[in-house]
Amino acid sequence: MQTTSIICTGGNKESSVTLQARPESLQIDPIETAVIVIDMQNAYASSGGYVDLSPLGDVTSAPSIISKIAKVLTSARAAHVPVVFLQNGWDPEYIEAGTPLSPNWHKSNALKTMRTKPELRGKLLARGSWDYQIVDALTPKAEDICIPKTRYSAFFNSQLDSVLRSRKIRNLVFVGIATNVCVESTLRDGFHLEYFCTMLEDAVSQIGPPMMQEATVFNVEKFFGWVSSSDDFCRAVEQEEVRK
Repeated sequence: MQTTSIICTGGNKESSVTLQARPESLQIDPIETAVIVIDMQNAYASSGGYVDLSPLGDVTSAPSIISKIAKVLTSARAAHVPVVFLQNGWDPEYIEAGTPLSPNWHKSNALKTMRTKPELRGKLLARGSWDYQIVDALTPKAEDICIPKTRYSAFFNSQLDSVLRSRKIRNLVFVGIATNVCVESTLRDGFHLEYFCTMLEDAVSQIGPPMMQEATVFNVEKFFGWVSSSDDFCRAVEQEEVRK
């Protein structure tokens, strides 16, 4: 990738590695970095899940990004970079989803789908359901961190910020679904909370037309963080393994 400079995101240059990114490369310390896996659940990535059953109805890109994410997680774990899985959804009674007084009740496509197909109530994005589970190909390991979330941004009403700060994490590397909804919402909030946020553009997938992916990539690169790739991330953290 073409870069104009390198930004150092931490104080320990001796243990830092270079992550090729746009608009600048980043010097990051793997110890201060976490991979944030957004909503890689059956709901969003599997046939028969919420997206597949809803008017949105397109999970065709999921296998490609699942393979990219799997590679990223293998490299991250080998370099002792924490992996944080976020799972979107609510309690089986959907109390956490809100009432008609909540905009979420009106805007959530999952809730709208269940209102038109009542037989799906209790099945879509309900904790404990198949729909809610992380896809089999990315099943979390014992050392990974799993955090539930009830809105698009994983920072809203969750333990994510405190979990990251307690580990002195400064750099967040984003993968998952959907680029233009939960990934972007979480990344924007991370930016405002003073995290250095990088999105791996080949390991995220949008909901909606391709232009939504392009728009989010533009927004991240120009306003809220950095854009890199799964290969560049793996090469960066493998620098740490070589040093060891």
